[in-house]
This record gives sequence, structure tokens and C-alpha cells, in this order.
Amino acid sequence: MALGSPRRSGLSDQVITELRNQITSGEWPVGSRIPTEPELVAQLGVARNTVREAVRALAHNGLLDIRQGSGTYVVATSELAGVMHRRFAASDPRHIAELRSTLESSAARLAARRRTERDLKQLDVLLAGREEAWASGDAERFVTADGAFHHAVVVASHNDVLTELYADLGHVLRQWLRDDLGQDLRPEHHMDHTRLVEAIRDGDADTAAAEAAGYPFMCLRDLGPA
Repeated sequence: MALGSPRRSGLSDQVITELRNQITSGEWPVGSRIPTEPELVAQLGVARNTVREAVRALAHNGLLDIRQGSGTYVVATSELAGVMHRRFAASDPRHIAELRSTLESSAARLAARRRTERDLKQLDVLLAGREEAWASGDAERFVTADGAFHHAVVVASHNDVLTELYADLGHVLRQWLRDDLGQDLRPEHHMDHTRLVEAIRDGDADTAAAEAAGYPFMCLRDLGPA
């Protein structure tokens, strides 16, 4: 959609808004490379400098990562997610595991009490997809499928604030799992989440919370004792 305005600052704001919408709507998902600068100029009908200014602004806010010689990539879906990505990217893996354990355990406990039939159907579908991704041997596919499953557990808590916070941390948590797994999916790293889903289905809040709390630390077994 072509944009136009007599004021440069207003036009730049319009471009920033349009690019942000592409990110938040999922049109440009996290990890994807956005169109090149000439392509954006043609799509938006604005000057190259305006596009460059908008891209730099979103990179400064943490939504985009400009990689020289490669392109510009989406790294977060909101400014808060971008801040979290920058703040926690180099954190101790155990601290990330503790944060994930706390959030997911609380979410699983709530999910066991509040889940709907629709939530359970979604969990069943995503659990099957997670297993298929593991069987494929594709580590990146598994990271994506695992993230989708755990996000669905949090959604089933029906706590909007917890769900938004978890979504904003999503990139950090996926990167943590990606770093832990490496390029190869090894049998000793496989974790069956069936008991978690069944506990949520049965309304067993204590078991659901305990199952969810343990998964991050199982991933860290190769690091030895804390």
C-alpha cells in the first residue's frame, strides 16, 4: 500500500506503523527476513531514506535485526519482546530455565482448572505435531513445534497477562532451547509431554504444575549440578 504525507516525520511514522503491523500480524514471522529496501520502497511508494529511517527505528526498538551482507530479520513481535531479547540473550541458561519453570508451572496449574474442550483439542493437535517434528530429526522444526505446544498450555490458563508475558519471552525461550539442543536431536533429550496434557485434561493441578516445572531442568542435564 502506497503511503503519502507532506511532512517527513509524519510519513516516517506511517512507515514505521506499517512495518510494525506486518510483524505483529504474523505476515513477517519471527526469524524471517523482511523485503529488501528497494522492495519496500516500491511497495510503500516512499523515498529510500524514509524506509531506511523506519527500519532503523524498529531495529533500535528490538523488533528487527539488521545483518550486514545478509538482510534484515524479525527478532521480536513487540517492543517489550525486543527489550527482553536484548536483556536476556546472554543470561545464564539456568536462570532462563528457572524463569521458564516458574511461568509454565503456574500456567499449567491454572490450565488444569480452567481449560476448555477447545483448549484440550488444541493441546492434542500440538502434542502430535511436536512428536512428528521430533521424529523428523529437524531441530529447528522441533523448536518451533515445542514452542507452539508450550504456548498453548499457557493460553489454556486463561490469564491474559501471563499469556502476553510468555509470548514476549517467546524468542528468548526458543533460543534457549535451540542452543541446548544444537543441530542434532538426541534420544536422551526427548521429553514426553503426554502426562502434562493428561493432568490438564483430568483437572489435576498439582500434577500438571509438577510436570511443567521439571521440563526445563531436564533440558539442562548435560550441564551437571548447579
